[in-house]
Amino acid sequence: MKAIVFVFGIISYAVFLIAFLYAIAFVGNLYVPKTIDSGGGDFSVTALIVNSLLLGLFAIQHTIMARPAFKKSWTKIVGIASERSFYVLFSSLILILLYWQWMPMTATVWSVEGTGALILTILFWLGWAIVFLSTFMINHFHLFGLTQIYDNLVNREQTKLIFRKHYFYTMVRHPIMLGFIIAFWATPHMTLGHLLFAVMTTGYIFIGVHYFEEKDLIDEIGEGYIEYQKEVPMLIPFTKGKPKP
Repeated sequence: MKAIVFVFGIISYAVFLIAFLYAIAFVGNLYVPKTIDSGGGDFSVTALIVNSLLLGLFAIQHTIMARPAFKKSWTKIVGIASERSFYVLFSSLILILLYWQWMPMTATVWSVEGTGALILTILFWLGWAIVFLSTFMINHFHLFGLTQIYDNLVNREQTKLIFRKHYFYTMVRHPIMLGFIIAFWATPHMTLGHLLFAVMTTGYIFIGVHYFEEKDLIDEIGEGYIEYQKEVPMLIPFTKGKPKP
């Protein structure tokens, strides 16, 4: 059984990697069969509804499965070791569904050329780099369930992430989310469909982080996180005084 859990976790992580790398190409209109702007028309009510539902489905899954109350019940069914792997797998599958069923709306909102286009392209890649690097600053392997399945395989006690304030986490409390926001908005050619994607994901990030994740972190970490909130801004760097060392 432990071997099955381990293999399942590896498969879940592999699906995540595929979905994550495809996300970069999807949003950046790079070399994949289907991107955020490939094909489609300028605008349609059907496209607006379908795309909004796809983004909403992702938000609902993320919100529900990340909550402690759900985890407590869910782990009784799937076990502690594989809980994170299931979360990663379901998130990745919904992303793949979004790529598949997304209906592009290609009307131009803005188009930038020359130096401006170069700056936006650099910011696009910078955003994804922030996302990737930030996962390692809190423990990439635990975040995506690999630590849990390995500990389970070798009969090691399951451990929780240790709260640490360092690197990007001294500038904002949620650098992964900041990276996503930068990557989603930094484009030389913004279409109506891309704008819908950027607006809805950004709105969800602010709502999800402020009303759900922050409260869960306070419940889990306590006074230490409350002090962290006072010292370090949530998502926008340099909007508070200099953090204490």
